[in-house]
Amino acid sequence: MELVLRQYDYWASVYRRTWRGTVVTSFVVPFLFLAAMGVGLGGFVDDNSNSQTLGGLTYLAFIAPGLLASTAMQTGIMEAAWPVMAAIKWQRIYFGQIATPLRVVDVLNAHLAFIAFRLATTCAMFVVVITLFGAVASVAGAFAALLISVLVGMAHATPMFGLTATLKSESGFAIIFRLVVIPMSLFSGAFFPVSELPTAISWIAYATPMWHGVELTRMSTTGVVVWGPALGHLAYLPLWLVAGWWLARRQLHWRLVERL
Repeated sequence: MELVLRQYDYWASVYRRTWRGTVVTSFVVPFLFLAAMGVGLGGFVDDNSNSQTLGGLTYLAFIAPGLLASTAMQTGIMEAAWPVMAAIKWQRIYFGQIATPLRVVDVLNAHLAFIAFRLATTCAMFVVVITLFGAVASVAGAFAALLISVLVGMAHATPMFGLTATLKSESGFAIIFRLVVIPMSLFSGAFFPVSELPTAISWIAYATPMWHGVELTRMSTTGVVVWGPALGHLAYLPLWLVAGWWLARRQLHWRLVERL
């Protein structure tokens, strides 16, 4: 932990140069999404569909936690993609760090801690917005949704970190976003129930950490918690986080040390 904290100055300097832009996008983007999808499209959906399809929720209350989880997933993956590639290939920040007494695992943990911070700030702004839209049932639910969304983001960030450390070129990111990130955003229960999908496809959605994150976040914001499934979701997401961390540590060590 001491060696991780020694990198605080670097990551703080990085954030001081970018925080203004991230604050604007973190507030404006969810506001526009909820206004268009939750209020605009939501009014049409609520007037022309059976409310039981959405578990008795309005479309705004249904989609808001889904967008929060989707934002956390996309933020975690993006923060573990281009910035990690830059630190390895373009700016070679990691090579400079391990030339000091820092170990590869210290470098990894410090960057993941910064990603967790970025997730917390981004998701906190999103929670504020959905609260202003009246899509959060309680203060406790808002805090729970924030913590869960950070967990969702980290459950995707750590595997992506390991994958980025493996890639030779950033061109692989286009494939990942088109074939993995976008389908997970669309078909993991954020915009409509997964049960509406064909059986073969729905089981793929159930296996993704994104679906578990959406369900858990929705329980938090609506206040309707089914403890059996909730505990299952809470057990599943850390498995992805831990497995991803192991992969990231292994692949980053290979990229920075063994490959030399």
